[in-house]
Amino acid sequence: MTAKPSPQWTVEQDFARIGEQARLSFDQLKNAHIFLTGGTGFIGTWMLEAIHFVNKSQGANIQVTILTRNPQSFHSKHPHLFEHSNFHYIAGDVVTLPYENLADFGKFTHLIHAATDASAELNEVNPLQMFDTVVLGTRKILDFAVKEKISKILYLSSGAVYGQQAPGVDYVAEDSMSAPDCLNPKNTYAEGKRASEMLCAIYGKQFGCQIVVARIFALLGPLLNLNIHFAAGNFIRDAISGKKISVSGDGRPERSYLYPSDLVVWLLAMLTHGKSGAAYNAGSEEGISIADLAKLTSSLIGNQGYEILGLSDSGWNPGRYVPSSQLIQKQLGVTQTVNLAEAIKRTAYWNGWREV
Repeated sequence: MTAKPSPQWTVEQDFARIGEQARLSFDQLKNAHIFLTGGTGFIGTWMLEAIHFVNKSQGANIQVTILTRNPQSFHSKHPHLFEHSNFHYIAGDVVTLPYENLADFGKFTHLIHAATDASAELNEVNPLQMFDTVVLGTRKILDFAVKEKISKILYLSSGAVYGQQAPGVDYVAEDSMSAPDCLNPKNTYAEGKRASEMLCAIYGKQFGCQIVVARIFALLGPLLNLNIHFAAGNFIRDAISGKKISVSGDGRPERSYLYPSDLVVWLLAMLTHGKSGAAYNAGSEEGISIADLAKLTSSLIGNQGYEILGLSDSGWNPGRYVPSSQLIQKQLGVTQTVNLAEAIKRTAYWNGWREV
């Protein structure tokens, strides 16, 4: 029989649980004014939903000024967030934005730099634009933070900074010395993130900026676009359509997936309680091969089976990509509360799947 998510579950309850699990962080953020870049992407939207909830339910009065390339598109998708009186939207991007125009929005107490372009296509066809967006955008936003004396900064980096996970390493930790091959343009995104982390370290030393870095690994949950080049989402899309799941490669790469409500709790803990100058992995330790992920997704949704096509793998990482999350769990007291199977079911349910 097809497994079914709890009938009591709704994505709104996820937002409420973030409010409960991140109460210490929200207590610190009461009456804060956050400048959020990339605020209308997958992670940014989850953060805005959580803040919207605590503003309404707890009177947190958190103001957020959001930089986005297309405010009207976000308005059409999430009108309740766009029209929330505490949220203010600016059209633009981090590289070209005239930052002097932000004075009208008042004093910012916190900065979350989430703007990036993780497009696999852009990384392939225009790596220079990818690198400029990541690195120049970070330099611009850090200059702005120095000028405005923003006290707390969270930079959203990526687990890609570690490069290929060495054989025998089950969980890559923050003190790993591994790195991508800097002569391979496929690693443009990863090297851009590494360079941006160095900028964060420089600005911390030279200007006293209090910056915490989040190295984010793979994610899976509601609000994720199932049509982008992302295996877990593609598998769910095909399963809820009644199709057999196709694994284009050999199915051997290993990944792990953190549910976004857990991610938001972890990010907020980093922003408010993280050690300045530190980097924390943000990802699940529940590793699984792509083949087993296809098998699990099929068994949970539709049960139409899966196939391994065995085509050449052109992805950036054909090996294992699973972090250690022990540092953030020990230092900031967070935990993973949603396992992979439940993440799959909730994502499918949010996208219209129902048990027949």
